[in-house]
Amino acid sequence: MAGVRYAGASRVYAKGAAPAVDALDLDIKDGEFMVLVGPSGSGKTTALRMLAGLEPLDGGRIEIGGRDISDVQPKDRDIAMVFQNYALYPSKTVAENMGFALKMQHVAKPERDRRVREAARILDLDDALLDRKPKQLSGGQRQRVAMGRAIVREPKVFLMDEPLSNLDAKLRVQTRSQIAELQRRLGITTVYVTHDQVEAMTMGHRVAVLSGGQLQQCASPRELYDNPVNQFVAGFIGSPAMNLLKAPLTEGGATLAGAVIPLSPGVRAAAERDTLSELVLGVRPEHLHLVAAAAAPASGVGTAQTAAAAGAALPGEVLLVEELGADALLHVRLAEDGGSVVARAEGRKSPAPGQRVAFRVQPDDVFAFHPQTGARLVC
Repeated sequence: MAGVRYAGASRVYAKGAAPAVDALDLDIKDGEFMVLVGPSGSGKTTALRMLAGLEPLDGGRIEIGGRDISDVQPKDRDIAMVFQNYALYPSKTVAENMGFALKMQHVAKPERDRRVREAARILDLDDALLDRKPKQLSGGQRQRVAMGRAIVREPKVFLMDEPLSNLDAKLRVQTRSQIAELQRRLGITTVYVTHDQVEAMTMGHRVAVLSGGQLQQCASPRELYDNPVNQFVAGFIGSPAMNLLKAPLTEGGATLAGAVIPLSPGVRAAAERDTLSELVLGVRPEHLHLVAAAAAPASGVGTAQTAAAAGAALPGEVLLVEELGADALLHVRLAEDGGSVVARAEGRKSPAPGQRVAFRVQPDDVFAFHPQTGARLVC
């Protein structure tokens, strides 16, 4: 096992083009489960391929266990990779697929068999499955065989490139918990790539969020959710996503849907320093607290008076209700062209589409972002 370090690592596919990975600095601890997450084109898969040796570096270096492996051949990096496609040999049995890399390394058959059976035990693949061909397995079983093939190699680092993308929703949830538990049991440094932020948040010890080839933030899932450093991370992490709304600045704070939301002295000072006339405010769906419908303004108009010490009340109209069982997601159009928001409400007491409602939001639950740079303004 070993740690991994990206030190200013860059990859540019064409001269004059924007870097696919731009001077990436990232330290991954020995035994850590690090998830690289971002939208398509963010550079996450390229960063993984650079670590695997499948993409050359155009700048910087990459280390495994303190050793610079930037120019080392993939086969000599002591890594094992699990792909989105299982890449199993259809003519070979499960046991032969899992032990094939060891056979190519001239590992003795008794040792190969021992490692294959140990990996099968860890992955809950019973002996009967070891003699089957891949076509006789379910999608989840094939994925476990692909993981077993990586485990038997006993590498320093596991690399996983969207390994759950081909599974259905239910199996994906089940398998991601199995992978996370397996990694914790084995303690092998793992770098995992996904576009699914829910996967990232539920599996990783830390999560590195990328966009446009640049690292936006790397932190624990809780830290990313509670303290995003910029508007991109705030809007990308969380399901449903954080509500992001432009709000003009007034003497008392920021105006949203006719209500004045107080701002902290630090945010006001930052806005004054940059001579801003508006901010982008961010509110998580669970921080929009539904006020009883009878307490909502009769018209779609709110006033600054609706902002009380207990928090600002934002009036609006329910457009759509997504029933999720215990919870419901309310899609609401705010009054006075305040924009649209998604709020989380109790499922059994959710209002109906077309109903006028109001939401109370506490000032401490409101994030403020620079409207041009997207940087979070200090609180």
